[in-house]
Amino acid sequence: MATVRSLHPLPTSSSLSNDRSTYLGAHIPHEVEVMAKCLKDLDKDVFRKILKAVVNALEGKDSRDSLKVILENTSLTEEQLTFIISGSYTLIKVALRFPVSTLKQEVFKEDLKELRIPEDFIGDFANIVYGNRRPVLENVALEQGIRLPTINDFRWRVDVAISTSCLSRALQPSVLMQMKLSDGTSHRFEVSVSKFQELRYNVALILKEMNDLEKLSILKIQD
Repeated sequence: MATVRSLHPLPTSSSLSNDRSTYLGAHIPHEVEVMAKCLKDLDKDVFRKILKAVVNALEGKDSRDSLKVILENTSLTEEQLTFIISGSYTLIKVALRFPVSTLKQEVFKEDLKELRIPEDFIGDFANIVYGNRRPVLENVALEQGIRLPTINDFRWRVDVAISTSCLSRALQPSVLMQMKLSDGTSHRFEVSVSKFQELRYNVALILKEMNDLEKLSILKIQD
């Protein structure tokens, strides 16, 4: 990551309450750091106009004209406006990835305080993330997101080769698998029993590591 001029440092995960990082993760995005500094002396009405443009962008609408009007009628530089927009976009976009039951509104507001977002603006961010527009924003994010095909049908069987050109494989069992995906394609592949056991072991190991990570206090979002 490129080094940018230093601003007021934000607290690290070790200094946050309850020994955890904010919902943005252990490393605060640079645009959020700069945004917090730019918001310090920003007029609330101007901030709300910018936030409205950000929400429009999240909904897939063109906000260039409204942003041009803001730039022409305020003392903000183009650089400051860019950081406020990108920082706000990041704050909201990441928050929308969490279910409301996981990232509760009280925790969200506390995280914004830790990020040094001015108190007057925290409520406006919360109203977007937890207000009536949330379902619309979630639906747009879903439509714009990259979607991979899902498995519609999966079949398997154990096969034993009676004869083969490779004598080492004679009478060796293998697992035949066939998948039909939601995009209409079908895939068939074969793995040896040893490779299948290796796959099963690695999947179980990943699930265990995910479970261990969830138990770490730094990743827990307190009620």
